[in-house]
Amino acid sequence: MTTAGEKRESRSEEIVRKHKEFIWPAVANYYAKPLVADHASMQYLWDIEGNRYLDFFGGIVTIGVGHCNPKATSKIKAQVDRLQHTSTLFPNEHIVALAEKLAEITPGKLQKSFFTSSGTEANEAAILLARMAGPTFDVVALRHAYAGSSMLAKGVTAQAPWRKSGVISVGVSHAVNPYCYRCPLHLEYPECGVACANDVENVIQTTTSGSIAAFIAEPIQGVGGFITPPPEYFKIVYRIVKNYGGLFISDEVQTAWGRTGRKWFGIEQWEVTPDVITSAKSLGNGVPVGLTITTAELADKFQGLTISTFGGNPVTSVAARAVIEVIEEENLRENTFVVGGYFRKRLEELQEKYPLIGDVRGMGMMQALELVKDRSTKEPAAAETTQLLEGARRNGLLVGKGGLYGNVIRMAPPMNISKADVDEGIRLLDKTFGEVPLS
Repeated sequence: MTTAGEKRESRSEEIVRKHKEFIWPAVANYYAKPLVADHASMQYLWDIEGNRYLDFFGGIVTIGVGHCNPKATSKIKAQVDRLQHTSTLFPNEHIVALAEKLAEITPGKLQKSFFTSSGTEANEAAILLARMAGPTFDVVALRHAYAGSSMLAKGVTAQAPWRKSGVISVGVSHAVNPYCYRCPLHLEYPECGVACANDVENVIQTTTSGSIAAFIAEPIQGVGGFITPPPEYFKIVYRIVKNYGGLFISDEVQTAWGRTGRKWFGIEQWEVTPDVITSAKSLGNGVPVGLTITTAELADKFQGLTISTFGGNPVTSVAARAVIEVIEEENLRENTFVVGGYFRKRLEELQEKYPLIGDVRGMGMMQALELVKDRSTKEPAAAETTQLLEGARRNGLLVGKGGLYGNVIRMAPPMNISKADVDEGIRLLDKTFGEVPLS
């Protein structure tokens, strides 16, 4: 009960207050005044006060076919009323239907699936399998990588803010990443000859036993700021990995399901067929799901038993299968290629207008802007990035943030947006950039 002169607490203020009271403080929220989401539909999200936002981040690169897409949610609702959970101890028709479909669309001979509830678990399973199947315990990853929130995934991750709690990276080494805008070797592409790829071999020769269980990498580094390798990179790395006995694990938690355009999986853009693919996020369009898929030969090398209580449960399996059907029926991989290309062009037009934008990168419906105080020095503009994030929200647009220096705007709209949606997003970005003061 409020007394005279006291301001009544709004519903969103109450929720934020209780969030701080009952949720771990490490579970951070965007914005100085967190946005309390209420409902969403396709490319739009509404807060609890009724404000509508054009969502260009999609729950961290997760809403691939639009919020609450009825083609998916109708099937989820029906399955909830029929059979919700059994665990992996009991097979069901839906986990089989999903696994069969995945074997059909994955590259090469990938045909054996293990389902979990998150990308973290998917990556854990892949590395565990590689260490069982391979000649050694050693794993090579890339700097600026993000692999998840477990202790092993934190060990694979290579960004200080995500490696707290005294992570011990036993058996994990990190090569320099193909960050062309900030080349760790201080070279210029293409004259560099993609020297960063050869660092993988150097790391194997100097920080491992001389052979490895696996190399794991995101085709486009997500949390790292959508860092996108040059076209030659992964072919060179693949040859090196095979020369030293390792498996090639493609971490497709963010890049799969047509997100990069035309191809089902990001690594296909680099014309490489991995030994293992891990994924999550857009496969469920918001339903928790994790996938580790490999060949029959490698799956047979898993030692002992394993279980995932919620992995591939009937509701999750129906949701994932429905998402794949929507992507196929609406030709969203092609839409992502066409509209994503248009999106990239419009972002490059903004770069010409605003010196704050140092780099535009990404692929398909994964596009990023790296903000810098000065293009000649490339000093990260972290404060301005936060201001842009806040300003875009005020103007009705939701975008993400990332990068080791906190200076990258990440955007991953649903794959079924139109050019008109892109134009509206660019209009709101343009307005917001005009409001950001340079320090």
